[in-house]
Amino acid sequence: MIQAVGLTSDSLKDQPPAVEDVSFEARAGQVTALLGAAGAGKTTVLRLMLELQRGRGIAYFRGRPLHCITHPSREVGVLLGDVPGHPSRTVRNHLRMLCAAAGVPARRADEVLEEVGLVSLREERLGTLSLGMDRRLGLACALLPDPHTLVLDEPAAGLSAPEARWLHSTLREYADQGGAVLLTTAAPKEAARHADHVVTLEAGRVAADLDAAEFARTRLRPRVAVRSPHAARLASLLAKEARTERRSVEVVREQGNRLSVYGSTTADVGETAFRNGILIHQLADEVGDMRPEPREEEQPVPAEDAAMPEGDAEPEETETAEAPEPLPLPIAVRSVRSPLRPLRYELRRATGISTGFVVCGVALVVSAVTAVVLARIGHTPQARLFAAWPRELPLPPVALAAGLLGALAFGDEFRHPALAADRGTVPRRLGLLTAKLLVSGITAGMLAFLALGCDAELLYLVYGRELVQVPEDWLPLCASWLALVVGCAWAGVLAAGVFRSTAAGLAAVLAVPVAVVPLVHRLFEGSYVRVAAGIHVRMREVLLLQWPFGGERYLLGLARVIAQPVGGAMTLSLAALLCAYLITTLRARAR
Repeated sequence: MIQAVGLTSDSLKDQPPAVEDVSFEARAGQVTALLGAAGAGKTTVLRLMLELQRGRGIAYFRGRPLHCITHPSREVGVLLGDVPGHPSRTVRNHLRMLCAAAGVPARRADEVLEEVGLVSLREERLGTLSLGMDRRLGLACALLPDPHTLVLDEPAAGLSAPEARWLHSTLREYADQGGAVLLTTAAPKEAARHADHVVTLEAGRVAADLDAAEFARTRLRPRVAVRSPHAARLASLLAKEARTERRSVEVVREQGNRLSVYGSTTADVGETAFRNGILIHQLADEVGDMRPEPREEEQPVPAEDAAMPEGDAEPEETETAEAPEPLPLPIAVRSVRSPLRPLRYELRRATGISTGFVVCGVALVVSAVTAVVLARIGHTPQARLFAAWPRELPLPPVALAAGLLGALAFGDEFRHPALAADRGTVPRRLGLLTAKLLVSGITAGMLAFLALGCDAELLYLVYGRELVQVPEDWLPLCASWLALVVGCAWAGVLAAGVFRSTAAGLAAVLAVPVAVVPLVHRLFEGSYVRVAAGIHVRMREVLLLQWPFGGERYLLGLARVIAQPVGGAMTLSLAALLCAYLITTLRARAR
Protein backbone atom coordinates (compact mmCIF):
# COMPACT_ATOMS: atom_id res chain seq x y z
CA MET A 1 0.00 0.00 0.00
CA ILE A 2 1.21 3.51 -0.86
CA GLN A 3 0.28 6.54 1.24
CA ALA A 4 1.24 10.00 -0.03
CA VAL A 5 0.77 12.80 2.49
CA GLY A 6 1.14 16.52 1.78
CA LEU A 7 3.49 16.24 -1.20
CA THR A 8 4.62 19.77 -2.11
CA SER A 9 7.45 20.67 -4.47
CA ASP A 10 9.84 23.53 -3.85
CA SER A 11 8.83 26.70 -5.69
CA LEU A 12 11.24 28.44 -8.06
CA LYS A 13 11.67 32.17 -7.37
CA ASP A 14 8.21 33.78 -7.52
CA GLN A 15 6.56 30.84 -9.27
CA PRO A 16 3.99 28.74 -7.38
CA PRO A 17 4.99 25.14 -6.62
CA ALA A 18 4.31 22.63 -9.38
CA VAL A 19 2.68 20.32 -6.81
CA GLU A 20 0.98 21.48 -3.62
CA ASP A 21 -0.47 19.43 -0.76
CA VAL A 22 -1.12 16.23 -2.73
CA SER A 23 -2.38 13.34 -0.61
CA PHE A 24 -3.84 10.01 -1.73
CA GLU A 25 -3.62 6.26 -1.24
CA ALA A 26 -2.84 3.40 -3.64
CA ARG A 27 -4.03 0.15 -2.11
CA ALA A 28 -2.54 -3.28 -2.54
CA GLY A 29 -4.35 -5.47 -5.02
CA GLN A 30 -5.50 -2.47 -7.04
CA VAL A 31 -4.33 -0.39 -10.00
CA THR A 32 -4.38 3.31 -9.09
CA ALA A 33 -4.22 5.89 -11.88
CA LEU A 34 -2.84 9.38 -11.32
CA LEU A 35 -4.74 11.32 -13.98
CA GLY A 36 -3.89 14.76 -15.30
CA ALA A 37 -3.15 16.75 -18.40
CA ALA A 38 0.39 17.71 -19.40
CA GLY A 39 1.82 20.01 -16.74
CA ALA A 40 -0.61 18.89 -14.03
CA GLY A 41 2.27 17.63 -11.85
CA LYS A 42 2.00 13.84 -12.25
CA THR A 43 5.71 13.20 -12.76
CA THR A 44 6.62 15.64 -10.00
CA VAL A 45 4.42 13.71 -7.58
CA LEU A 46 6.20 10.46 -8.44
CA ARG A 47 9.63 12.05 -8.08
CA LEU A 48 8.69 13.45 -4.67
CA MET A 49 7.42 10.04 -3.57
CA LEU A 50 10.63 8.36 -4.71
CA GLU A 51 12.81 11.05 -3.07
CA LEU A 52 14.24 12.11 -6.41
CA GLN A 53 13.27 15.76 -5.96
CA ARG A 54 13.37 18.15 -3.04
CA GLY A 55 10.14 19.31 -1.50
CA ARG A 56 7.87 18.61 1.46
CA GLY A 57 5.60 15.79 2.46
CA ILE A 58 6.15 12.07 2.84
CA ALA A 59 5.26 8.84 1.07
CA TYR A 60 4.90 5.52 2.86
CA PHE A 61 5.39 2.17 1.15
CA ARG A 62 3.74 -0.44 3.35
CA GLY A 63 4.16 1.92 6.28
CA ARG A 64 7.80 2.94 5.71
CA PRO A 65 9.40 5.86 3.86
CA LEU A 66 11.67 4.86 1.01
CA HIS A 67 14.85 5.94 2.80
CA CYS A 68 14.00 3.62 5.73
CA ILE A 69 13.79 0.55 3.49
CA THR A 70 16.99 -1.52 3.43
CA HIS A 71 16.67 -2.58 -0.21
CA PRO A 72 14.34 -0.08 -1.95
CA SER A 73 14.49 -1.83 -5.32
CA ARG A 74 13.01 -4.97 -3.75
CA GLU A 75 10.07 -2.95 -2.41
CA VAL A 76 9.37 -0.53 -5.27
CA GLY A 77 9.82 -1.18 -8.99
CA VAL A 78 10.14 2.07 -10.92
CA LEU A 79 9.73 3.00 -14.60
CA LEU A 80 10.19 6.68 -15.41
CA GLY A 81 10.43 7.30 -19.15
CA ASP A 82 12.55 5.20 -21.51
CA VAL A 83 14.95 2.53 -20.30
CA PRO A 84 18.48 3.97 -20.06
CA GLY A 85 21.54 1.88 -20.66
CA HIS A 86 24.39 1.44 -23.09
CA PRO A 87 22.89 1.06 -26.58
CA SER A 88 25.38 -1.70 -27.45
CA ARG A 89 24.42 -3.89 -24.50
CA THR A 90 22.06 -6.78 -25.13
CA VAL A 91 18.74 -7.13 -23.34
CA ARG A 92 19.81 -10.22 -21.42
CA ASN A 93 23.20 -8.78 -20.38
CA HIS A 94 21.51 -5.59 -19.22
CA LEU A 95 19.13 -7.53 -16.98
CA ARG A 96 21.88 -9.79 -15.65
CA MET A 97 23.91 -6.74 -14.73
CA LEU A 98 20.92 -5.31 -12.84
CA CYS A 99 20.48 -8.67 -11.12
CA ALA A 100 23.93 -8.27 -9.58
CA ALA A 101 23.05 -4.71 -8.53
CA ALA A 102 19.80 -5.85 -6.86
CA GLY A 103 21.37 -8.91 -5.29
CA VAL A 104 19.10 -11.44 -7.01
CA PRO A 105 20.19 -14.61 -8.86
CA ALA A 106 21.11 -14.23 -12.52
CA ARG A 107 18.41 -16.71 -13.56
CA ARG A 108 15.84 -14.09 -12.58
CA ALA A 109 16.73 -12.25 -15.82
CA ASP A 110 15.48 -15.16 -17.92
CA GLU A 111 12.33 -15.44 -15.80
CA VAL A 112 11.27 -11.82 -16.31
CA LEU A 113 12.10 -12.07 -20.01
CA GLU A 114 9.47 -14.77 -20.23
CA GLU A 115 7.01 -12.74 -18.19
CA VAL A 116 7.24 -9.72 -20.51
CA GLY A 117 7.55 -11.69 -23.74
CA LEU A 118 11.10 -10.72 -24.69
CA VAL A 119 12.70 -14.17 -24.83
CA SER A 120 13.07 -14.00 -28.60
CA LEU A 121 14.75 -10.58 -28.34
CA ARG A 122 17.15 -11.31 -25.49
CA GLU A 123 20.21 -10.90 -27.74
CA GLU A 124 18.96 -7.65 -29.29
CA ARG A 125 20.85 -4.43 -28.54
CA LEU A 126 19.13 -1.78 -26.43
CA GLY A 127 19.67 0.80 -29.15
CA THR A 128 17.65 -1.22 -31.68
CA LEU A 129 14.48 -1.76 -29.60
CA SER A 130 11.19 -0.23 -30.68
CA LEU A 131 9.09 1.83 -28.28
CA GLY A 132 6.87 -1.12 -27.40
CA MET A 133 9.82 -3.43 -26.77
CA ASP A 134 11.55 -0.69 -24.76
CA ARG A 135 8.50 -0.41 -22.49
CA ARG A 136 8.48 -4.18 -22.05
CA LEU A 137 12.13 -4.04 -21.07
CA GLY A 138 11.41 -1.20 -18.65
CA LEU A 139 8.69 -3.28 -17.03
CA ALA A 140 11.13 -6.21 -16.86
CA CYS A 141 13.68 -4.01 -15.05
CA ALA A 142 10.99 -2.90 -12.58
CA LEU A 143 9.86 -6.51 -11.97
CA LEU A 144 13.40 -7.89 -11.67
CA PRO A 145 13.70 -7.84 -7.82
CA ASP A 146 10.03 -9.00 -7.50
CA PRO A 147 8.87 -5.83 -5.69
CA HIS A 148 5.59 -5.38 -3.86
CA THR A 149 4.86 -2.01 -5.53
CA LEU A 150 5.12 -0.72 -9.10
CA VAL A 151 5.40 3.01 -9.84
CA LEU A 152 5.13 3.77 -13.57
CA ASP A 153 5.11 7.14 -15.33
CA GLU A 154 2.78 7.02 -18.37
CA PRO A 155 3.77 3.46 -19.33
CA ALA A 156 1.25 3.26 -22.20
CA ALA A 157 2.08 6.62 -23.81
CA GLY A 158 2.80 6.21 -27.53
CA LEU A 159 2.11 2.48 -27.59
CA SER A 160 -0.04 0.78 -30.19
CA ALA A 161 -3.42 -0.59 -29.13
CA PRO A 162 -2.22 -4.24 -28.87
CA GLU A 163 0.86 -3.23 -26.85
CA ALA A 164 -1.25 -1.06 -24.54
CA ARG A 165 -3.71 -3.91 -23.97
CA TRP A 166 -0.86 -6.30 -23.16
CA LEU A 167 0.66 -3.78 -20.72
CA HIS A 168 -2.58 -3.19 -18.83
CA SER A 169 -3.37 -6.91 -18.68
CA THR A 170 0.10 -7.56 -17.21
CA LEU A 171 -0.39 -4.84 -14.60
CA ARG A 172 -3.82 -6.26 -13.78
CA GLU A 173 -2.32 -9.72 -13.20
CA TYR A 174 0.33 -8.17 -10.97
CA ALA A 175 -2.32 -6.37 -8.91
CA ASP A 176 -4.47 -9.50 -8.67
CA GLN A 177 -1.50 -11.24 -7.03
CA GLY A 178 -1.55 -8.66 -4.23
CA GLY A 179 0.80 -5.98 -5.57
CA ALA A 180 0.11 -2.26 -5.59
CA VAL A 181 0.31 -0.49 -8.96
CA LEU A 182 0.48 3.30 -9.33
CA LEU A 183 0.64 4.69 -12.86
CA THR A 184 0.17 8.09 -14.42
CA THR A 185 -1.87 8.84 -17.52
CA ALA A 186 -3.30 11.78 -19.40
CA ALA A 187 -6.22 9.80 -20.91
CA PRO A 188 -9.43 9.77 -18.82
CA LYS A 189 -10.87 6.82 -20.76
CA GLU A 190 -7.74 4.76 -20.12
CA ALA A 191 -7.91 5.53 -16.39
CA ALA A 192 -11.61 4.60 -16.20
CA ARG A 193 -11.18 1.41 -18.21
CA HIS A 194 -8.02 -0.07 -16.64
CA ALA A 195 -7.74 1.37 -13.11
CA ASP A 196 -9.59 0.52 -9.90
CA HIS A 197 -9.05 3.96 -8.42
CA VAL A 198 -8.48 7.33 -10.10
CA VAL A 199 -6.80 10.36 -8.52
CA THR A 200 -7.25 13.45 -10.69
CA LEU A 201 -4.67 16.24 -10.61
CA GLU A 202 -5.32 19.75 -11.86
CA ALA A 203 -2.64 22.48 -11.63
CA GLY A 204 -0.70 20.52 -9.04
CA ARG A 205 -3.63 19.83 -6.70
CA VAL A 206 -5.93 16.87 -6.17
CA ALA A 207 -9.19 17.65 -7.99
CA ALA A 208 -10.89 14.30 -7.36
CA ASP A 209 -10.16 11.00 -5.61
CA LEU A 210 -12.72 8.43 -6.75
CA ASP A 211 -13.22 4.78 -7.49
CA ALA A 212 -13.11 4.00 -11.20
CA ALA A 213 -16.87 3.39 -11.42
CA GLU A 214 -17.69 6.65 -9.63
CA PHE A 215 -15.14 8.49 -11.76
CA ALA A 216 -16.70 7.18 -14.98
CA ARG A 217 -20.21 8.09 -13.77
CA THR A 218 -19.54 11.59 -12.46
CA ARG A 219 -16.51 12.94 -14.28
CA LEU A 220 -16.17 10.97 -17.48
CA ARG A 221 -19.33 12.21 -19.18
CA PRO A 222 -20.12 13.98 -22.45
CA ARG A 223 -20.40 17.74 -22.52
CA VAL A 224 -20.85 20.58 -24.96
CA ALA A 225 -18.00 23.09 -25.09
CA VAL A 226 -19.19 26.62 -25.94
CA ARG A 227 -17.25 29.85 -26.42
CA SER A 228 -19.13 33.11 -26.75
CA PRO A 229 -18.54 36.77 -25.87
CA HIS A 230 -21.96 36.62 -24.19
CA ALA A 231 -21.27 33.49 -22.15
CA ALA A 232 -23.03 34.70 -18.98
CA ARG A 233 -26.26 35.55 -20.84
CA LEU A 234 -26.20 32.24 -22.74
CA ALA A 235 -25.70 30.32 -19.49
CA SER A 236 -28.75 31.96 -17.94
CA LEU A 237 -30.89 31.23 -21.00
CA LEU A 238 -29.82 27.58 -21.16
CA ALA A 239 -30.56 27.06 -17.48
CA LYS A 240 -33.93 28.84 -17.76
CA GLU A 241 -35.02 26.69 -20.72
CA ALA A 242 -33.92 23.53 -18.93
CA ARG A 243 -35.97 24.48 -15.88
CA THR A 244 -38.98 25.22 -18.04
CA GLU A 245 -38.72 21.92 -19.92
CA ARG A 246 -37.78 20.05 -16.72
CA ARG A 247 -34.53 18.70 -18.18
CA SER A 248 -31.43 17.92 -16.10
CA VAL A 249 -28.89 20.36 -17.52
CA GLU A 250 -25.82 21.73 -15.77
CA VAL A 251 -24.01 24.78 -17.09
CA VAL A 252 -20.50 25.48 -15.75
CA ARG A 253 -18.78 28.78 -16.37
CA GLU A 254 -15.12 28.16 -17.14
CA GLN A 255 -12.34 30.70 -17.37
CA GLY A 256 -12.81 33.51 -19.88
CA ASN A 257 -15.78 33.16 -22.22
CA ARG A 258 -16.08 29.36 -22.10
CA LEU A 259 -19.05 27.30 -20.96
CA SER A 260 -19.34 23.56 -20.35
CA VAL A 261 -22.88 22.28 -20.75
CA TYR A 262 -23.75 18.84 -19.35
CA GLY A 263 -26.96 17.02 -20.23
CA SER A 264 -27.60 18.84 -23.51
CA THR A 265 -26.58 18.61 -27.17
CA THR A 266 -24.85 20.91 -29.62
CA ALA A 267 -28.11 21.22 -31.56
CA ASP A 268 -30.08 22.43 -28.53
CA VAL A 269 -27.37 24.89 -27.48
CA GLY A 270 -26.97 26.21 -31.03
CA GLU A 271 -30.75 26.72 -31.46
CA THR A 272 -30.97 28.60 -28.17
CA ALA A 273 -28.11 30.89 -29.17
CA PHE A 274 -29.63 31.47 -32.64
CA ARG A 275 -33.11 32.33 -31.29
CA ASN A 276 -31.65 34.91 -28.92
CA GLY A 277 -29.12 36.38 -31.32
CA ILE A 278 -26.03 35.31 -29.38
CA LEU A 279 -22.74 35.05 -31.26
CA ILE A 280 -20.98 31.65 -30.94
CA HIS A 281 -17.22 31.20 -31.43
CA GLN A 282 -17.05 27.50 -30.58
CA LEU A 283 -19.63 24.73 -30.33
CA ALA A 284 -18.32 21.17 -30.01
CA ASP A 285 -18.94 17.86 -28.27
CA GLU A 286 -16.27 16.76 -25.78
CA VAL A 287 -15.77 13.73 -23.54
CA GLY A 288 -13.64 13.52 -20.41
CA ASP A 289 -13.92 16.18 -17.76
CA MET A 290 -10.77 16.52 -15.66
CA ARG A 291 -11.69 19.88 -14.16
CA PRO A 292 -11.44 20.43 -10.40
CA GLU A 293 -14.43 21.11 -8.26
CA PRO A 294 -15.93 24.47 -9.31
CA ARG A 295 -14.30 27.48 -7.72
CA GLU A 296 -16.01 30.73 -6.83
CA GLU A 297 -15.65 32.08 -10.35
CA GLU A 298 -16.70 28.74 -11.91
CA GLN A 299 -19.84 27.81 -9.96
CA PRO A 300 -22.41 25.70 -11.84
CA VAL A 301 -25.64 27.48 -12.65
CA PRO A 302 -28.63 25.42 -11.41
CA ALA A 303 -31.88 25.81 -13.29
CA GLU A 304 -33.76 27.29 -10.32
CA ASP A 305 -31.11 29.97 -9.62
CA ALA A 306 -30.18 30.96 -13.16
CA ALA A 307 -32.78 33.68 -13.51
CA MET A 308 -32.17 35.27 -10.11
CA PRO A 309 -31.21 38.98 -10.45
CA GLU A 310 -27.80 39.96 -9.22
CA GLY A 311 -29.33 42.32 -6.67
CA ASP A 312 -31.14 39.44 -4.94
CA ALA A 313 -27.99 37.46 -4.32
CA GLU A 314 -27.43 36.50 -0.72
CA PRO A 315 -24.62 38.30 1.03
CA GLU A 316 -21.46 36.31 1.45
CA GLU A 317 -20.52 35.18 4.92
CA THR A 318 -17.36 36.56 6.42
CA GLU A 319 -14.73 33.86 6.79
CA THR A 320 -13.04 33.51 10.15
CA ALA A 321 -9.26 33.44 10.27
CA GLU A 322 -7.86 30.00 10.87
CA ALA A 323 -4.50 29.10 12.32
CA PRO A 324 -1.99 28.12 9.62
CA GLU A 325 -1.42 24.41 9.29
CA PRO A 326 2.07 23.11 10.07
CA LEU A 327 4.31 22.55 7.08
CA PRO A 328 4.78 18.91 5.99
CA LEU A 329 8.09 17.18 6.49
CA PRO A 330 10.94 18.13 4.12
CA ILE A 331 11.91 15.68 1.39
CA ALA A 332 15.65 15.28 0.82
CA VAL A 333 17.11 13.75 -2.32
CA ARG A 334 18.69 10.47 -1.30
CA SER A 335 21.60 8.91 -3.13
CA VAL A 336 21.05 5.48 -4.57
CA ARG A 337 22.41 2.45 -2.73
CA SER A 338 25.50 0.79 -4.10
CA PRO A 339 25.18 -2.59 -5.86
CA LEU A 340 24.66 -5.43 -3.44
CA ARG A 341 27.21 -7.48 -5.40
CA PRO A 342 29.59 -4.82 -6.73
CA LEU A 343 32.31 -7.12 -8.11
CA ARG A 344 29.83 -9.27 -10.02
CA TYR A 345 28.08 -6.13 -11.25
CA GLU A 346 31.33 -4.58 -12.49
CA LEU A 347 32.42 -7.75 -14.27
CA ARG A 348 29.10 -7.96 -16.14
CA ARG A 349 29.21 -4.26 -16.90
CA ALA A 350 32.73 -4.43 -18.33
CA THR A 351 32.23 -7.60 -20.36
CA GLY A 352 28.72 -6.86 -21.57
CA ILE A 353 29.84 -4.62 -24.44
CA SER A 354 32.63 -4.91 -26.97
CA THR A 355 34.25 -1.53 -26.29
CA GLY A 356 36.84 -2.91 -23.85
CA PHE A 357 37.83 -5.76 -26.14
CA VAL A 358 38.20 -3.41 -29.11
CA VAL A 359 40.36 -0.98 -27.10
CA CYS A 360 42.63 -3.80 -25.92
CA GLY A 361 42.97 -5.24 -29.42
CA VAL A 362 43.81 -1.89 -30.99
CA ALA A 363 46.31 -1.13 -28.22
CA LEU A 364 48.15 -4.43 -28.72
CA VAL A 365 48.37 -3.92 -32.50
CA VAL A 366 49.57 -0.32 -32.18
CA SER A 367 52.11 -1.32 -29.52
CA ALA A 368 53.57 -4.12 -31.66
CA VAL A 369 53.81 -1.94 -34.77
CA THR A 370 55.38 0.89 -32.76
CA ALA A 371 57.99 -1.49 -31.34
CA VAL A 372 58.95 -2.67 -34.84
CA VAL A 373 59.22 0.91 -36.10
CA LEU A 374 61.37 1.95 -33.12
CA ALA A 375 63.68 -1.02 -33.68
CA ARG A 376 63.98 -0.01 -37.34
CA ILE A 377 64.89 3.55 -36.44
CA GLY A 378 67.33 2.47 -33.72
CA HIS A 379 68.78 4.44 -30.77
CA THR A 380 65.95 3.25 -28.49
CA PRO A 381 66.79 1.65 -25.12
CA GLN A 382 65.69 -1.94 -24.81
CA ALA A 383 63.27 -1.20 -21.96
CA ARG A 384 61.47 1.44 -24.03
CA LEU A 385 61.58 -0.83 -27.06
CA PHE A 386 59.71 -3.63 -25.27
CA ALA A 387 57.18 -1.11 -23.98
CA ALA A 388 56.84 0.55 -27.45
CA TRP A 389 57.36 3.92 -25.79
CA PRO A 390 58.94 6.58 -28.02
CA ARG A 391 60.43 9.57 -26.27
CA GLU A 392 58.08 11.80 -28.25
CA LEU A 393 54.95 10.28 -26.65
CA PRO A 394 53.94 11.08 -23.06
CA LEU A 395 52.81 7.48 -22.48
CA PRO A 396 53.07 4.16 -24.34
CA PRO A 397 49.99 2.99 -26.28
CA VAL A 398 49.14 0.27 -23.75
CA ALA A 399 49.20 2.72 -20.81
CA LEU A 400 46.92 5.09 -22.73
CA ALA A 401 44.54 2.21 -23.45
CA ALA A 402 44.54 1.20 -19.77
CA GLY A 403 43.73 4.80 -18.82
CA LEU A 404 40.89 4.89 -21.34
CA LEU A 405 39.45 1.62 -20.00
CA GLY A 406 39.61 3.01 -16.48
CA ALA A 407 37.90 6.23 -17.54
CA LEU A 408 35.16 4.24 -19.30
CA ALA A 409 34.53 2.25 -16.11
CA PHE A 410 32.89 5.30 -14.52
CA GLY A 411 32.35 7.52 -17.53
CA ASP A 412 30.00 5.10 -19.29
CA GLU A 413 27.82 4.88 -16.19
CA PHE A 414 27.46 8.65 -15.97
CA ARG A 415 26.62 8.75 -19.67
CA HIS A 416 24.26 5.75 -19.60
CA PRO A 417 23.22 5.52 -15.92
CA ALA A 418 21.69 2.05 -15.86
CA LEU A 419 22.52 1.60 -12.19
CA ALA A 420 20.68 4.76 -11.08
CA ALA A 421 18.53 5.62 -14.04
CA ASP A 422 16.02 7.65 -12.05
CA ARG A 423 18.66 9.91 -10.55
CA GLY A 424 20.85 10.49 -13.58
CA THR A 425 24.03 9.51 -11.78
CA VAL A 426 25.70 6.56 -10.07
CA PRO A 427 26.52 6.16 -6.38
CA ARG A 428 29.97 7.09 -5.16
CA ARG A 429 30.40 4.17 -2.80
CA LEU A 430 33.63 2.57 -1.63
CA GLY A 431 32.35 -0.90 -2.49
CA LEU A 432 31.67 0.07 -6.09
CA LEU A 433 34.98 1.96 -6.31
CA THR A 434 36.90 -1.05 -4.96
CA ALA A 435 35.26 -3.32 -7.53
CA LYS A 436 36.11 -0.94 -10.37
CA LEU A 437 39.71 -0.55 -9.22
CA LEU A 438 40.10 -4.31 -8.91
CA VAL A 439 38.62 -5.13 -12.32
CA SER A 440 40.46 -2.30 -14.09
CA GLY A 441 43.73 -3.20 -12.35
CA ILE A 442 43.50 -6.86 -13.37
CA THR A 443 42.60 -5.86 -16.92
CA ALA A 444 45.51 -3.41 -17.08
CA GLY A 445 47.93 -6.02 -15.71
CA MET A 446 46.88 -8.59 -18.28
CA LEU A 447 47.13 -5.98 -21.02
CA ALA A 448 50.63 -4.98 -19.88
CA PHE A 449 52.00 -8.53 -20.00
CA LEU A 450 50.23 -9.32 -23.28
CA ALA A 451 51.81 -6.21 -24.79
CA LEU A 452 55.29 -7.29 -23.67
CA GLY A 453 54.76 -10.74 -25.12
CA CYS A 454 53.35 -9.49 -28.44
CA ASP A 455 56.09 -6.88 -28.85
CA ALA A 456 58.86 -9.37 -28.06
CA GLU A 457 57.39 -12.02 -30.38
CA LEU A 458 57.03 -9.62 -33.30
CA LEU A 459 60.53 -8.24 -32.77
CA TYR A 460 61.88 -11.79 -32.79
CA LEU A 461 60.04 -12.63 -36.02
CA VAL A 462 61.24 -9.50 -37.79
CA TYR A 463 64.77 -8.93 -36.45
CA GLY A 464 65.80 -12.19 -34.81
CA ARG A 465 67.08 -13.02 -31.34
CA GLU A 466 69.42 -10.04 -30.89
CA LEU A 467 66.71 -7.54 -29.94
CA VAL A 468 64.81 -9.79 -27.53
CA GLN A 469 67.53 -10.60 -25.04
CA VAL A 470 66.15 -10.51 -21.49
CA PRO A 471 67.92 -7.76 -19.49
CA GLU A 472 69.53 -8.59 -16.16
CA ASP A 473 67.32 -6.17 -14.23
CA TRP A 474 64.13 -7.55 -15.75
CA LEU A 475 62.32 -7.84 -12.40
CA PRO A 476 62.38 -4.13 -11.43
CA LEU A 477 61.70 -3.20 -15.05
CA CYS A 478 58.62 -5.43 -15.13
CA ALA A 479 57.46 -4.05 -11.80
CA SER A 480 57.83 -0.49 -13.07
CA TRP A 481 56.00 -1.35 -16.28
CA LEU A 482 53.15 -3.02 -14.42
CA ALA A 483 52.90 -0.14 -11.96
CA LEU A 484 52.74 2.40 -14.81
CA VAL A 485 49.93 0.63 -16.69
CA VAL A 486 47.87 -0.17 -13.59
CA GLY A 487 48.41 3.36 -12.27
CA CYS A 488 47.08 4.83 -15.51
CA ALA A 489 43.98 2.62 -15.25
CA TRP A 490 43.36 3.65 -11.66
CA ALA A 491 43.89 7.32 -12.46
CA GLY A 492 41.26 7.05 -15.19
CA VAL A 493 38.78 5.38 -12.80
CA LEU A 494 39.23 7.95 -10.03
CA ALA A 495 39.21 10.99 -12.30
CA ALA A 496 36.10 9.84 -14.17
CA GLY A 497 34.39 9.17 -10.83
CA VAL A 498 35.23 12.63 -9.54
CA PHE A 499 34.45 14.62 -12.70
CA ARG A 500 31.69 12.31 -14.05
CA SER A 501 33.18 12.18 -17.53
CA THR A 502 35.24 9.78 -19.60
CA ALA A 503 37.04 12.68 -21.27
CA ALA A 504 38.01 14.10 -17.87
CA GLY A 505 39.34 10.71 -16.80
CA LEU A 506 41.53 10.38 -19.90
CA ALA A 507 42.68 13.99 -19.51
CA ALA A 508 43.80 13.24 -15.96
CA VAL A 509 45.83 10.27 -17.24
CA LEU A 510 47.57 12.45 -19.83
CA ALA A 511 48.18 15.17 -17.24
CA VAL A 512 50.46 12.86 -15.26
CA PRO A 513 53.39 12.79 -17.73
CA VAL A 514 52.68 16.24 -19.20
CA ALA A 515 52.20 18.32 -16.06
CA VAL A 516 52.92 16.31 -12.91
CA VAL A 517 56.13 14.53 -13.99
CA PRO A 518 58.07 17.77 -14.67
CA LEU A 519 57.04 19.07 -11.26
CA VAL A 520 58.07 15.89 -9.47
CA HIS A 521 61.29 15.72 -11.50
CA ARG A 522 62.32 19.08 -10.10
CA LEU A 523 61.56 17.97 -6.56
CA PHE A 524 63.35 14.62 -6.80
CA GLU A 525 66.13 15.59 -9.17
CA GLY A 526 69.38 14.19 -7.85
CA SER A 527 67.82 12.98 -4.64
CA TYR A 528 65.74 9.93 -5.49
CA VAL A 529 68.76 7.65 -5.22
CA ARG A 530 69.49 8.93 -1.73
CA VAL A 531 65.84 8.49 -0.78
CA ALA A 532 65.75 4.86 -1.91
CA ALA A 533 69.17 3.83 -0.65
CA GLY A 534 69.18 2.18 2.74
CA ILE A 535 65.45 2.52 3.30
CA HIS A 536 65.10 -1.14 4.29
CA VAL A 537 67.85 -0.72 6.89
CA ARG A 538 66.21 2.36 8.36
CA MET A 539 62.81 0.65 8.43
CA ARG A 540 64.35 -2.33 10.27
CA GLU A 541 65.93 0.02 12.80
CA VAL A 542 62.65 1.81 13.39
CA LEU A 543 60.43 -1.29 13.61
CA LEU A 544 63.09 -3.57 15.15
CA LEU A 545 61.97 -6.36 12.83
CA GLN A 546 63.71 -8.77 10.50
CA TRP A 547 62.14 -8.72 7.05
CA PRO A 548 61.04 -12.29 6.16
CA PHE A 549 61.55 -13.91 2.77
CA GLY A 550 63.94 -11.20 1.62
CA GLY A 551 61.37 -8.44 2.03
CA GLU A 552 64.08 -5.77 1.93
CA ARG A 553 64.58 -6.40 -1.77
CA TYR A 554 60.93 -5.93 -2.62
CA LEU A 555 60.60 -2.88 -0.43
CA LEU A 556 63.69 -1.37 -2.00
CA GLY A 557 62.31 -2.01 -5.47
CA LEU A 558 59.02 -0.34 -4.54
CA ALA A 559 60.83 2.64 -3.08
CA ARG A 560 62.91 3.04 -6.24
CA VAL A 561 59.80 2.92 -8.41
CA ILE A 562 58.04 5.57 -6.33
CA ALA A 563 61.14 7.73 -6.05
CA GLN A 564 61.49 7.99 -9.82
CA PRO A 565 59.81 11.03 -11.40
CA VAL A 566 57.15 9.02 -13.24
CA GLY A 567 56.46 6.79 -10.25
CA GLY A 568 56.31 9.74 -7.88
CA ALA A 569 54.03 11.65 -10.21
CA MET A 570 51.69 8.69 -10.54
CA THR A 571 51.63 8.13 -6.78
CA LEU A 572 50.95 11.80 -6.12
CA SER A 573 48.18 11.92 -8.74
CA LEU A 574 46.47 8.78 -7.42
CA ALA A 575 46.60 10.09 -3.87
CA ALA A 576 45.10 13.44 -4.90
CA LEU A 577 42.34 11.81 -6.97
CA LEU A 578 41.51 9.37 -4.18
CA CYS A 579 41.20 12.22 -1.69
CA ALA A 580 38.97 14.14 -4.11
CA TYR A 581 36.80 11.06 -4.58
CA LEU A 582 36.44 10.56 -0.83
CA ILE A 583 35.56 14.23 -0.32
CA THR A 584 32.84 14.14 -2.98
CA THR A 585 31.51 10.92 -1.46
CA LEU A 586 31.28 12.45 2.00
CA ARG A 587 29.63 15.59 0.63
CA ALA A 588 27.02 13.52 -1.20
CA ARG A 589 26.23 11.57 1.97
CA ALA A 590 25.98 14.76 4.03
CA ARG A 591 23.26 16.22 1.81
